[in-house]
Amino acid sequence: MNARGIGMLKTLKHSWRTFPRRFATKVTKVGSDEIGSGTGIGRITGGVRDKDGHNKVNTPSKEIVTHLPPLTEPLPNMPEAVYAEPMAESAVTKVTTLSNGLHIASEPRYGQFCTVGLVINSGPRYEVAYPGGVSHFLEKLAFNSTVNFPNRDAILKELEKNGGICDCQTSRDTIIYAASIDSRAIDSVTRLLADVTLRPTISEQEVNLAARAVSFELETLGMRPEQEPILMDMIHAAAYRDNTLGLPKLCPPETLESINRAVLMNYLKHHHSPSRMVFAGVGVDHDELVEHVRKYFVEEEAIWESEPESNVGPKEVDTSIAQYTGGIVKEQCEIPIYAAACLPELAHVVLGFEGCAHQDPDFVPLCVLNIMMGGGGSFSSGGPGKGMYSRLYTKVLNRYHWMYSATAYNHAYTDSGLFCIHGSAPPQHLNDMVEVIIRELLSMAAEPGREELMRSKIQLQSMLLMNLESRPVVFEDVGRQVLVSGHRKRPEHFIKEIEKVSAADIQRVATRLLSSPPSLAARGDISGLPEMSHVTSALGGAGRTGLGRRLSLFK
Repeated sequence: MNARGIGMLKTLKHSWRTFPRRFATKVTKVGSDEIGSGTGIGRITGGVRDKDGHNKVNTPSKEIVTHLPPLTEPLPNMPEAVYAEPMAESAVTKVTTLSNGLHIASEPRYGQFCTVGLVINSGPRYEVAYPGGVSHFLEKLAFNSTVNFPNRDAILKELEKNGGICDCQTSRDTIIYAASIDSRAIDSVTRLLADVTLRPTISEQEVNLAARAVSFELETLGMRPEQEPILMDMIHAAAYRDNTLGLPKLCPPETLESINRAVLMNYLKHHHSPSRMVFAGVGVDHDELVEHVRKYFVEEEAIWESEPESNVGPKEVDTSIAQYTGGIVKEQCEIPIYAAACLPELAHVVLGFEGCAHQDPDFVPLCVLNIMMGGGGSFSSGGPGKGMYSRLYTKVLNRYHWMYSATAYNHAYTDSGLFCIHGSAPPQHLNDMVEVIIRELLSMAAEPGREELMRSKIQLQSMLLMNLESRPVVFEDVGRQVLVSGHRKRPEHFIKEIEKVSAADIQRVATRLLSSPPSLAARGDISGLPEMSHVTSALGGAGRTGLGRRLSLFK
């Protein structure tokens, strides 16, 4: 810095001595008997001048401004107000069964748009006699060419005429085809959904494009740092070895070439029959919906009824009950890292036990326990509503800096369930991470605190009600419940059931979980993963890890 610059700095440093002080307004003296002087603000809010120019305190006026009565009294000669009340029929889910076994369920809802679609009793759990990945292919082939629509563009054009959108999603035991559209176009969308589910043409070109899309998705999953989709497939494969729920949801690369049109059409013929479907609608008139569904699902036949009998694949649906086995599935591989966030390479572990079905009496207490465990990632944001007071946050992520995520999951199905905790940490902390997860699983059997239990119940109730404010969520809830039980339980039922959950219920379901054989899935650099026998011994040792030493965290 030159001499001129140094001189300017010195001038600025001592400027408070050399420059006069300046004010935003002129300084005035305030008299003891004067109100509203000073900067002028008080003249507006604090004082009023009389005719002589003197200030006086502002007092309420007694002049009559209006001849209407005060707001505390009703207006004279006015009719009594009639307030809107919820209609009785708005709280009822109407269900109708057609002659071919198809169930139709609907609920009225205010608004110009509706959500309609089909929930089908289908999915990966029924693929034991098929090449793995059939449902994955069907998801990619949804809303393609049909008997009445030559290609996907024709379907999207039909939807766009009425402001509609469509989607297809698969889970382990259901496939959902849905559309949200103007409720005045219910005839058009019902015809479209009937064609998509019962009359798809599935050309060889479309099958090849679907295979490429599936292959690209699998490649993308392998390149992403997030491992949840792959790990969920692995933990189910470990928990239900080679049966039903343990069959892969993601298409295995080795079966891509085995799935063709004949396999897909044979699967659709037996699993997409009307008796295995629920046509659900939210925001539609039930009688009108029944009329349109009967027209397109009963009076018109499916495409496979007019095609010659195929010799490919089984001729009946697998009705096996899920058999929980427990076990381990692991994969030594290199997992991509978050280069931009400067995060290290992570190893992933999922440890779980057999849960319960969604019709089980312990289902609601297990959901409360899942909320109580909570968890998330180290960089999750939010307050108590985001689970920041859950056990996996306060006792794991806030204590062990090397834990990058710890999340509890509760998967419930028609005949079984899976409760698990997923954690991630650098490979050198893999052994310690397993011990931390084991400790948290064992601590579930301890009596929860009153405040912790109340917080978890209120959080679960609020999540339930907030989710059901969305019309597509209500549609899925109606379809799934009617598919399983033939009717829908109202949200009020679950709110009351959540309220009934006690500390003893939490301890009972936790003990039930821990009594089943453990399931373990691990992926990444897992050379430091403990043996499965050591994990089983630690879980049965009530504090002694069995991993070679007794750590302080188990004392």
